[in-house]
Amino acid sequence: MPATTSVRLTDEAKAQLAALTAATGRSQSWLLSEAITRYLEEEAWQLQAIEEGLQDAEEGRLVSMEAASAELLHRGWVAEVDLVAPDPIPLEEYVQANR
Repeated sequence: MPATTSVRLTDEAKAQLAALTAATGRSQSWLLSEAITRYLEEEAWQLQAIEEGLQDAEEGRLVSMEAASAELLHRGWVAEVDLVAPDPIPLEEYVQANR
């Protein structure tokens, strides 16, 4: 049997939820349950992938940055431009630029 819980939403989130409810014909309860379920599944997947990666590293199963980059490019998950990092800048300069 499903459990009941409560959640606090910002006014903006409440308005978006109301709009989505009207647009889809789904109840707010269904939409919130679906959103939480998807979030939990994604987080669980990420945690499992991290644990597997840590285990691989502990057991010496590593790949070079070049091999990893080539695989990401091959799968289309990144573009060449995504793999070109700018030269590092001093922290103070970074903070100033991002104020």
